[in-house]
Amino acid sequence: MSLIAGLNLFEMILYALIALCGVVGAAFAVTTRDDAYQAGDRQSKWIWVAILVGSAFVVITRVPFLSWAGIVAIGVYWFDVRPHLKSIVNGNYGW
Repeated sequence: MSLIAGLNLFEMILYALIALCGVVGAAFAVTTRDDAYQAGDRQSKWIWVAILVGSAFVVITRVPFLSWAGIVAIGVYWFDVRPHLKSIVNGNYGW
């Protein structure tokens, strides 16, 4: 196996894992209460579900520029939106 083939395989696996994170994030978004999105001043639940499912689709199909935007959208959900909503649902309102 050449180095290029190995890197290509690594890239395919990485993109698949990121797409899986998008699908799992969409499942978490569906199970989160609607009012938590309003309380957190975020987009609505169904907009985030659509963003995550669409992002997972473009990441797994590896659309040249859109896949990077999808990766960013999935990261924004996991590292910004979900922790904020989780703290709201759990009742942690501290700074």
